[in-house]
Amino acid sequence: KKGRGLSGAGPELGFWEWDVVIKCVPPHVHSFIYSCHTTGLSLNNDRLYKLTYSTEVLLDRGKGKLQDNVGYRISSNVDVALLWRNPDGDDDQLIQITMKDVNVENVNQQRGEKSIFKGKSPPKIIGKENLEALQRPMLLHLIHGKVKEFYSYQNEPVAIENIKRGLASLFQTQLSSGTTSEVDISGNCKVTYQAHQDKVIKIKALDSCKIERSGFTTPNQVLGVSSKATSVTTYKIEDSFVIAVLAEEIHAFGLNFLRTITGKIVSKQKLELKTTEAGPRLMSGKQVTAIIKAVDSKYTAISIVGQIFQSQCKGCPSLLEHWQSIRKYLQPDNLSKAEAVRNFLAFVQHLRTAKKEEILQILKSENKEVLPQLVDAVTSAQTSDSLEAILDFLDFKSDSSVILQERFLYACGFASHPNEELLRALISKFKGSIGSSDIRETVMIIIGALVRKLCQNEGCKLKAVVEAKKLILGGLEKAEKKEDTTMYLLALKNALLPEGIPLLLKYAEAGEGHISHLATTTLQRYDLPFITEEVKKTLNRIYHQNHKVHEKTVRTTAAAIILNNNPSYMEVKNILLSIGELPQEMNKYMLSIVQDILRFEMPASKIVRRVLKEMVAHNYDRFSRSGSSSAYTGYIERSPHSVSTYSLDILYSGSGILRRSNLNVFQYIGKAGLHGSQVVIEAQGLEALIAATPDEGEENLDSYAGMSAILFDVQLRPVTFFNGYSDLMSKMLSASGDPITVVKGLILIIDHSQELQLQSGLKANIEVQGGLAIDISGAMEFSLWYRESKTRVKNRVTVVITSDITVDSSFVKAGLETSTETEAGLEFISTVQFSQYPFLVCMQMDKDEAPFRQFEKKYERLSTGRGYVSQRRKESLLSGCEFPLHQENSDMCKVVFAPQPDSTSSGWF
Repeated sequence: KKGRGLSGAGPELGFWEWDVVIKCVPPHVHSFIYSCHTTGLSLNNDRLYKLTYSTEVLLDRGKGKLQDNVGYRISSNVDVALLWRNPDGDDDQLIQITMKDVNVENVNQQRGEKSIFKGKSPPKIIGKENLEALQRPMLLHLIHGKVKEFYSYQNEPVAIENIKRGLASLFQTQLSSGTTSEVDISGNCKVTYQAHQDKVIKIKALDSCKIERSGFTTPNQVLGVSSKATSVTTYKIEDSFVIAVLAEEIHAFGLNFLRTITGKIVSKQKLELKTTEAGPRLMSGKQVTAIIKAVDSKYTAISIVGQIFQSQCKGCPSLLEHWQSIRKYLQPDNLSKAEAVRNFLAFVQHLRTAKKEEILQILKSENKEVLPQLVDAVTSAQTSDSLEAILDFLDFKSDSSVILQERFLYACGFASHPNEELLRALISKFKGSIGSSDIRETVMIIIGALVRKLCQNEGCKLKAVVEAKKLILGGLEKAEKKEDTTMYLLALKNALLPEGIPLLLKYAEAGEGHISHLATTTLQRYDLPFITEEVKKTLNRIYHQNHKVHEKTVRTTAAAIILNNNPSYMEVKNILLSIGELPQEMNKYMLSIVQDILRFEMPASKIVRRVLKEMVAHNYDRFSRSGSSSAYTGYIERSPHSVSTYSLDILYSGSGILRRSNLNVFQYIGKAGLHGSQVVIEAQGLEALIAATPDEGEENLDSYAGMSAILFDVQLRPVTFFNGYSDLMSKMLSASGDPITVVKGLILIIDHSQELQLQSGLKANIEVQGGLAIDISGAMEFSLWYRESKTRVKNRVTVVITSDITVDSSFVKAGLETSTETEAGLEFISTVQFSQYPFLVCMQMDKDEAPFRQFEKKYERLSTGRGYVSQRRKESLLSGCEFPLHQENSDMCKVVFAPQPDSTSSGWF
């Protein structure tokens, strides 16, 4: 058997026999016997290698059986021949690769009569022109086993060229162990080779691949998607060429907080040598370009890296047609239904491909009932066209469309992947003329939210972000009006700029009432590294009132920050020693905070237990304080992988009137956390209603009640129930009992889009979207006759989460769609009866029963329209419950809602 000629040797000088070549590698070296000649694959002269090739793809949810999967297989025969070898070096080769007898079929052979390929020939499935392009030969220039250049014909369909690239990339390998960077269809990737006696294993680090592909994800890990990708190719080598190649690429993903949303793509390639026969003679010449021109002048060098293509949607509705078909689901009365959110998500996806003019046409033609929902969708699309359209449509100089402007701004605040363009637009609006003072305040608050999101995404040095920081900090420093100070503090509460902490400390310690409280609650949102010893010194001064008298709300917030951020032994001891010296309700509140830390095993619990070993801090006098204020933390859900908690703390004045109630919901996954919601109701200066004496430091407070909310880590603009005594009396006399809405709308909370270039040449897409229709409202009710007050906070939420995985070859597509939906409600009611002292307080936190529905749809579809679909549905009912609070509350509720005795008399007396 003849081997290759030696470097520079032609046929006239003869050939080495293989046994001679074998001798040049010592037997103990763990490498290939062929490494004397080449570092990669090498073909023999004048031989035609005949192989079979197949690539297949499967989609499932990661735990399905083969018969449950969807996917397809493309197979062919492959001819490979050496056309040219550089006379100056064996490792410089030009090879020709030709696909023949291409076929497309199901991977799942059990499909039978339902197979979309049954009775269809390859030209019908792939298309005549596509098939011709696929079967045209391609050229591969290899140097040292690596692709130097890939040659094909101009104007071939991109999707077809990608399939050819996928096959050609399999011929790039090296026959020795090591780690290197390679450029193939997946991009520029880090690869590791493991060489064995008769095989090579190539492991490609897919997360290292540099390739231009669109995509984005939600920065917060709780709402984000985790993915894992692996690629392993095994080469079996004989006679310096492959006898078999097996490649497997797997992409798996899952939604972090909901394990039912998962998916997996398995892509395989298989190449096997069947036989060799006499092939074309080697072409002579020193320049490869001349050789290629001689083969066919129409060949052109193109990148081996996979290129982007978009499949044409046949028979798809226009944007206007889509809107007209779904607008009935987005009527205000239908927003509590899952169908509304499902259609909202689908329309957002369509809007992302729409032009500005199309969007503007729909906005201008819609009526006021559906417009707010349309504004939610257009803003959530987060494209340049959708932003331009909505900014053209809204007139911020007018106060006649405040609802639409507010919906736009809140949708900006919840944006999953905001960009500099959006922030720049809001800065421009803030600097311009705005008709409504509430909208001006909201613009600044949302600017703060966008600054934080862009900084989290490594965009802190963007020009617009730098300008926004100066606007917030400069505005806060120079603010003269109380309203402006409040606005910039709320913006900073969203932005959480480290450089804003000195200003916050100044306002927390020297500010009055509401401003001081807002500054301390802003500090409360900063992470542990920012609560330095200097910050804690100021907070200790506030709590212990070293320099001036502070309101209870400010002092308790300062204490909470200290206790939640690695408190020292002396800090804890001083706080505990203060209990007993505080106003009665504050005593009870601080005692509840400490007990909650111990019961819930919070990080500070260890140091608190150490301090309590001292009798001076832990005694009956201190821990037997009576009152109605309380703090309680509990679990909504707890699993090995995630935790959901709620906390409810409520502080009363000494006269029994609410000062502050604070309801929080947090979601944790590992070390990542999300402040899902916070609803705070504050009241002050209401003692005159019941002729009671105000507490120390609160004698001159104006009558006020309002509500503030945080939703998905975004602080919203607070709303006011009443401000001033006259406003209070008019509201009481005209009160209807209807709640005031804090936030209402459709929100896109989960947004993950990923386009994958599979090494087989196929294109995959992963889309995960989560939307909700939300309505958070609150109310305060007073009855002077019954000497009773009620506070209500109501959360109504409808959630839909969808995922869609597709693998597209342009002529056949496979997809897996899953969705989960629920409609839930959470209500907090606080009832206070102040006809006696100690007054009676009952707190209730109820979760409504909720339907929980899951859907799965798998499909295979030809570009000609023929398809296979499999659908499944699962539904259950999650029972409602009343969340447990502390035992004292349960005992009090039994008194407040004691059963009334039945009257046995049927007469008047």
